[in-house]
Amino acid sequence: MASLPTIMKAVTLTALGGPEKPLFSEYKPVPRLQPGQVLIKNAYSGINFVDVYYRTGVYPSASLPTIIGQEGAGTIVATSGPNPLGLDVGDHCPSFWSMRATSQGHLGEGCRPVFLMGMAATSLIQTAYSVQKRQTVLIHAAAGGVGLLLCQILRDVGAIIIGTAGGPEKCALAKENGARHVIDYKAASSSSWVERVMELTNGSGVDVVYDSVGKDTWEGSMDVAKRNGKVVIFGEASGPVPDIPMQKLGQKNVSMMRAALKNMIATRPELELYANAAFGLVKSGKVQVRIHREYSLRQVSEAHVQLEGRKTMGKLLIKL
Repeated sequence: MASLPTIMKAVTLTALGGPEKPLFSEYKPVPRLQPGQVLIKNAYSGINFVDVYYRTGVYPSASLPTIIGQEGAGTIVATSGPNPLGLDVGDHCPSFWSMRATSQGHLGEGCRPVFLMGMAATSLIQTAYSVQKRQTVLIHAAAGGVGLLLCQILRDVGAIIIGTAGGPEKCALAKENGARHVIDYKAASSSSWVERVMELTNGSGVDVVYDSVGKDTWEGSMDVAKRNGKVVIFGEASGPVPDIPMQKLGQKNVSMMRAALKNMIATRPELELYANAAFGLVKSGKVQVRIHREYSLRQVSEAHVQLEGRKTMGKLLIKL
């Protein structure tokens, strides 16, 4: 077996702030394995909006400096017992968690970018709100990474999907992926997206709203939820949602949930449930992951600028 390197390349966050804060380094020490751990040589890393939350301090980091990023995929190059999962050198797996990928033992190229957003999408429709056939769903940011997956999965369920997106290209992409109606919130129009949703549903509203935008959309999301409907907030791209008076929820018996993936996968069985569901959808061909662009480690700040500026469609990857 070849000796392992002692240094690695990484992007480090030394202070909170703007997209210029993540700093590239070629000389970070390779972590020392502790008992029960594996060392993975990453081939790809995913860029997700949660990285923006950690960079800006919306989500607190345990300490600074820290290596930024929550998701990777690569090959195990070393293990340290005990090893109850039977992970072996040469296995291909995500680097966010330790699990034998599938019974086939190989993730495959198509599964690499689906890990976090795939688990987010499957947990949203299985646990946050279990969408049934012919129910009406509103998806904000329908051309984003999770949004496109939700469109495809819910199309297969048989739901009626209404999406919102910014610009004709994004609207067309959301339609291609399963949305029946897409509202361009950037288009000059006499009616707001709230009015358009109510028009499309003949005034009844939607059964559930999946909202990753937050501050700019939460109130409208509650307005378009039907009586006894639900609003699931799973992101805050425009800023955090303020405290909501209970009386507002009682106007239509609307329930609201702030869904955080870390709480959906807090136990090993939950982690395996949603991960296997996500990988299974890709391997079966039921969903296609659209790659917006592959970046280098030196381009992480550029990727943050584009993601935060809502200039992306689909998944952002770092090729290592």
